[in-house]
Amino acid sequence: MHEKLFTPGPTEVRTELLQQLSTAQIHHRTEEFSRIYDDIQNNLQKLLYTNNPVLLFSSSSTGAMEAAVTNGVKKRCLNFVNGAFSDRWHTITKKNGVPCDKVDISWDQPVTPDLVEKRLKTGDYDAITVVLNETSTGLMNPIKEIGEVVKKFDDVLFLVDAVSGMAGTKIKVDEWGIDMCLAGVQKAFALPAGLTVASVSQKLLKRAEEVETKSYYFNLPLLHKYHLRSQTRTTPAIPQIFALQKQLDDIVKQEGIENRFARHQEMAEFVQNWALKHFDIYAEEGYWSNTVTCIENNRGIDVEYLINQLVDKYNIRIANGYGDLKNNAFRIGHMGDLTLADIKGLTATIETILDL
Repeated sequence: MHEKLFTPGPTEVRTELLQQLSTAQIHHRTEEFSRIYDDIQNNLQKLLYTNNPVLLFSSSSTGAMEAAVTNGVKKRCLNFVNGAFSDRWHTITKKNGVPCDKVDISWDQPVTPDLVEKRLKTGDYDAITVVLNETSTGLMNPIKEIGEVVKKFDDVLFLVDAVSGMAGTKIKVDEWGIDMCLAGVQKAFALPAGLTVASVSQKLLKRAEEVETKSYYFNLPLLHKYHLRSQTRTTPAIPQIFALQKQLDDIVKQEGIENRFARHQEMAEFVQNWALKHFDIYAEEGYWSNTVTCIENNRGIDVEYLINQLVDKYNIRIANGYGDLKNNAFRIGHMGDLTLADIKGLTATIETILDL
């Protein structure tokens, strides 16, 4: 029996989707592949409320994060950091030799529009990076409001890591002015790891043509050139693409996009109310995530003991706190194809183990 995952990613994958991985291979330079590509493209645009192309990366989300800053920054990038993965984006930017500055914010606090506007008014930057949903802290930044600020600065690109939010919470890419919105499919998409999707604006593609030093593999103009042919530039992760096509079809035509977001909201509210009853929530109220809750260990429980008991006795896995939050918090992922009944079963099991 496998472990049922309530982690912030990878997440539980339905049997029907796993079966798609064993579909017979097809050649990626065929009309059949192009039809699959176009079908995926159409549904991703619906999911993200965008007319922008959505590129497929056969890499982890880190690859798309690298592509964003290496293709999108001519002058200087501003990395807003309020968690482990926004800090990673700063590291990626710096390691690639892209001029950048870091704005450190307490991990339990959001990136505020006022702070973004204050820094952009200096005129020093032509791109910013922000994480929509910090997997490490269960905090969701106000991307819509930040987007309204960025729109005031015509030369600034808005680059968003939506890794643990996309397919679990509404993201209106075009309305919010997002130039790249990226996510790996192993989280709220509830798919096997191996693919990342990223919407790219015409503004970003134009900037990418102007940036002189870009990597060969993560070269957005070249990726887009093949996208226009309904192809990927290099051989893609074809099994995962079969699974993505199936899952998007189910999301759009069976569950319904709005229904999916509503289910995630329902699960989030249940977990958060449960956490407040028995523990506390790490992130500032008003910015709690729809897909993962970081529960503050104010009772001083042995988090490793809880995790081990869930695994050993019930074949269930949750996650410890990330980085400095290890043992001071634990995280419950309520995303993907999980249901409210699944979440209620998990919390009841935790109550039994801890005698709450």
